Amino acid sequence: MAYGGRYGGPRRFGPREMHKATCSDCGAECEVPFQPTEGRPVYCRECFQKRRGSRRGP
Repeated sequence: MAYGGRYGGPRRFGPREMHKATCSDCGAECEVPFQPTEGRPVYCRECFQKRRGSRRGP
């Protein structure tokens, strides 16, 4: 049995398709591994990490 995806093992699908976007926080050009949707915010790596860190509680 091969492990991957939903079984918690490594996934080997090849390189991800990246899409160009503009960060909703800082306005920087960035690339994301999903198709951005109008009306939903997109964050660059740095802003995403800042937002993610601020959501964690004690």
